[in-house]
Amino acid sequence: MPKTAISSTATQEQVATPLNDLLEAERELLRKYQLQELPEEDEVPLETYYHRLQITLLHELTYQLLKDRTDFYCGGNMFVYYDIEQAEGVIQFVQGQRPNAPYKGPDFFVVLGGVDGTKDRRRWVVWHEDGRYPDLIIEITSPSTKSKDTKDNLALYSKVFRTREYFWYDEAARELAGYRLQGDEHVPIAPNEKGWLWSEVLGVWSGVSDLPYYGWRYRWLRFHREDGSLVPTSAELAEAGRERAEQAEQRVEQERLLREYERRRAEAERLLREQAQQRAEQERLLREQAQQRAEQERLLREQAQQRAEQERLLREQAEQRLAELEAELKRLRGEQ
Repeated sequence: MPKTAISSTATQEQVATPLNDLLEAERELLRKYQLQELPEEDEVPLETYYHRLQITLLHELTYQLLKDRTDFYCGGNMFVYYDIEQAEGVIQFVQGQRPNAPYKGPDFFVVLGGVDGTKDRRRWVVWHEDGRYPDLIIEITSPSTKSKDTKDNLALYSKVFRTREYFWYDEAARELAGYRLQGDEHVPIAPNEKGWLWSEVLGVWSGVSDLPYYGWRYRWLRFHREDGSLVPTSAELAEAGRERAEQAEQRVEQERLLREYERRRAEAERLLREQAQQRAEQERLLREQAQQRAEQERLLREQAQQRAEQERLLREQAEQRLAELEAELKRLRGEQ
């Protein structure tokens, strides 16, 4: 199982020459070659644009990974001076006094713990850094450097630098190898099922990703967290931030639409209740009108019955009066 990243507090193998003597030897060396300071570049460009981008990517990922710390230093394509003989060889090469350069420095390195990460450096001079060597080195190899990166450097980084972890990556050949210092030797780091290699120094997996970087699609060497997620670049963080902002805006808009929907639904329910109340009121009025009509019809029937009764009584009275008149007439005629 992966282990969490740990600060480098192990004692480095002491250099043979005391630091004070190295500082004095450096001053003599600079006087000899009439220099103000050790060279920081040799005007030899990186082999490809990919190399430059890959080193920049590793730099960016390391600072993203260790953003809350200031006790580390991350260097890329930087001269590393570790003894006076090597320093003089670099000076001679830079001045054109020898055809081949001695070891100048790795493509990428990290010194973790116990250093001032805020200090500006143009070169890493071991005797200026209390004898500190890189804790992690990554070489981006190519056909012209592969033999040196996979063989010569392996001995230098284990025997002299005592570098805790060393990785080399060949993008064209799709090869990634890693070594961890055990005793006096670098031993291979076993890959996981994805072919990734665990770095105890940084606490991340080193693995290949084809996600674009600055629009370029190479098989980039990337860092992955223990859960497998990528350590993001600043552009990826910004894109993720934009996506989160867009998602937040979408959620706000969805919530607004939901509130609007709920408002309209409540309004529709209110209107339906009002319509139901109006229908109930209309039905009540219709029932009252029907009752009123029924009452009017009853009164009309009663009035008709009363008129009929009055007419009957009038007929009876008229018939009785007529009979009385006829009887009186007969009496007067003496018909009785």
